[in-house]
Amino acid sequence: MTIQLNTDKNLTVHQEYEEKIKGMIKEGIGKFDDLITRLEVHLSDENGSKEGLDDKRCLLEARISGREPVAVSSLGNNYDLAIHGAIAKLKSKLETIAGKLKAH
Repeated sequence: MTIQLNTDKNLTVHQEYEEKIKGMIKEGIGKFDDLITRLEVHLSDENGSKEGLDDKRCLLEARISGREPVAVSSLGNNYDLAIHGAIAKLKSKLETIAGKLKAH
């Protein structure tokens, strides 16, 4: 599984944080590694430089071989919370897809 990280103009991700994000993803959905060909991570700040609640957004788009891409997003007070929320949603969707593939 290839993990590609994309950010908006309001965010610069340093190498250490990028490795932490990849580690969280591998820990959360690593068991679906054979199902996903590429995972795109999109991080954005919904209201730019202004402060706000739940203004950090994480969108995860999983490219699955032979199927349409699956996308989920989550908002949080910080990027870690948004990433964890999106991973939980994606894990749930992938469990459903994997179950359907096994049934066939």
